[in-house]
Amino acid sequence: MKRKYFGTNGIRGVVGERINPKFVSRMSSAIASYMLDKGTMAIGVDSRISSPTLKNSIIASFLANGIEVIDVGMVPTPLLQFAVPFLKADMGIMVTASHNPPEFNGMKIIDSDGIEIDIHKQIQIEQQYEKEEYQYVSWNENKKTAKMDVSTEYIEQIINLVDFEKIRKKNLTAVVDGGNGVGSLITPLLLRKLGVKVVSLNCQLDGNFPGRGVEPVPDKLSLMNSITTEIGADFSVAHDGDADRAIFGDNKGHIHFGDKSIALFEKWVLGQSDNKKFVTPISSSSIMVDIINEEGGEIFWTPVGCIYVSRKMIEKNCILGGEENGGLFYGPHQSVRDGMMAAALMAEILANSEKSLNELLSDFPHYYQRKNKLQCPENIKEDVMQYIILNAEEAEEIITIDGVKLLFSDGWTLIRPSGTEPIFRIFVEAKTAEKADVFMKNGLELVRNAIEKSIGKLQKPT
Repeated sequence: MKRKYFGTNGIRGVVGERINPKFVSRMSSAIASYMLDKGTMAIGVDSRISSPTLKNSIIASFLANGIEVIDVGMVPTPLLQFAVPFLKADMGIMVTASHNPPEFNGMKIIDSDGIEIDIHKQIQIEQQYEKEEYQYVSWNENKKTAKMDVSTEYIEQIINLVDFEKIRKKNLTAVVDGGNGVGSLITPLLLRKLGVKVVSLNCQLDGNFPGRGVEPVPDKLSLMNSITTEIGADFSVAHDGDADRAIFGDNKGHIHFGDKSIALFEKWVLGQSDNKKFVTPISSSSIMVDIINEEGGEIFWTPVGCIYVSRKMIEKNCILGGEENGGLFYGPHQSVRDGMMAAALMAEILANSEKSLNELLSDFPHYYQRKNKLQCPENIKEDVMQYIILNAEEAEEIITIDGVKLLFSDGWTLIRPSGTEPIFRIFVEAKTAEKADVFMKNGLELVRNAIEKSIGKLQKPT
């Protein structure tokens, strides 16, 4: 279903351009009018400079539409997602642009179950926005805003889901890189309550994200690595801007893509449970399949995007989900990705193992991965996709759950348009580094050719 304003994870854009007061006010009124028969909306914000202003605009629109608002303050996205069902709110809005640069901001719209609204509801809200048919109430029917802090309840729920005594007795040490984002408010506190000694890095809230940027990519985490090895920490963890993701480093100072940590969670959680159903996007590593086969479980593939993973977990009654970007979905807590829950589970795994994190991750089969991206105008993305499908002749199998995944005997290439930016992403995985480089070279060439052909087609006189 084609969406105009919503992307893979909510609505995002550059503040002052797409995300401006008029747009935010109109979109908020559309959302409020859509949920007119319901009564309460919970709102949270990340640490971006523009977040307080956007929050005020959103709240004003909801109050004017007769919707009560609960302001839970500056919190990670997973905490707001916990708060919505906990407070019995009918909807939630998280003001965030997640891992995007500081000039971006946006809104994630949360349904009453704590999961982002599905695509059908996104389309309905967009239609409401286009019609500009809002349901403003009279002056004496405007609602009020209440402020509530549910961080204690959120932390307590996570603590109750892990082996507190085992973790406490292990005397673990962790380095937490908050990236100047809202994960800094929760993860150090959570781990300390579990008995883990914590060294905090970039945990001062700053909407410019000066420490190492918003996205916890390996080449930006060198300081976290060096501190980990210098103090002899057992593990390190880094969050993105709204802390729904967690990227882990081991005791040797090696950063691991989410596939490795998710595979470890998969092995641990499924190994402890009779429920061995696991959900993951089509972009995930073959390691996921290796673990499922080892545990005798069942894997369900989805398009890229946390909404799809969450909804599939509910549909199939799965205990666990995971994304290669470091998103862990732990059903007993909540079926959404949660960086704080991931940090606590990692502490539990290490508390129950005689091996170090480096040794645990070294036990997994090794695949070589590459990631890249190319700029692509939004209006030709569909033509680019069609060209790729028609010209990917060498692939043994083609899967089109999301974008195009080309399967080969010794690896795969995934090419998909971003849902939040005017780019195409290329992911490859192979059994050797040389083959991964070949896959990436071929993938980039295929996308470049597709873009050139599509632009030429668009410019051709009719």
